Amino acid sequence: MRVIAVPVKALGRAKTRLAPVLTPLERGSLTLAMLEDVLDATTAVPGWETWVVSSDEAVLEIAARRRVRPLLEETPPLSAAVKQVEEEAMGAGADALAVLLADVPLVTPQALGGALRTLGPVVLAPSEDGGGTNLLLRRPPKAVTARFGRDSFAKHRRAAETKGLPVAEVRAPELAFDLDTPEDLERVLRSEADTRTRSVCRDLDVAARLGART
Repeated sequence: MRVIAVPVKALGRAKTRLAPVLTPLERGSLTLAMLEDVLDATTAVPGWETWVVSSDEAVLEIAARRRVRPLLEETPPLSAAVKQVEEEAMGAGADALAVLLADVPLVTPQALGGALRTLGPVVLAPSEDGGGTNLLLRRPPKAVTARFGRDSFAKHRRAAETKGLPVAEVRAPELAFDLDTPEDLERVLRSEADTRTRSVCRDLDVAARLGART
């Protein structure tokens, strides 16, 4: 059994760095659109189960509607949610656990599938700035401790090195891009990918809002 876990913050706490451009309700809509785009990729990769872990009812409803496993987050923050998923995966007999962040709306089944086929006990896909980890794949699920947040990519590498485990890096632009800032919204609008995230940005007239800030 192999699991892709997608942790999602409660919508009221999501994407606060976009507050200069989007209202809390709009940020929630954008977060759900990104989740749908990520699920399009995870559910298209054969041989892997998708689990969505969140404390938000709307997020869990989407997971159920998409026929993936919803997990009610017991304790925030992200680190606790990931530990919860690890325990669930180990209890279910999983031999591989991938944690994919929910704010990578340009991810494709091809890019994700390629990363998941990468051999090794620890596989990392870094964010564009090289500091964060957008995908952490471990075989088995607790091969190294998950350390999401600032400088997580370096922390994951050090954790693997401490245990003498080889690390494989996957540098795919579709996995490296994560949406956090108003400038990232521009990237989505310029993208040729026909995503729900881009549709929401267009519906909200994000381009005009960004232009008004300059």
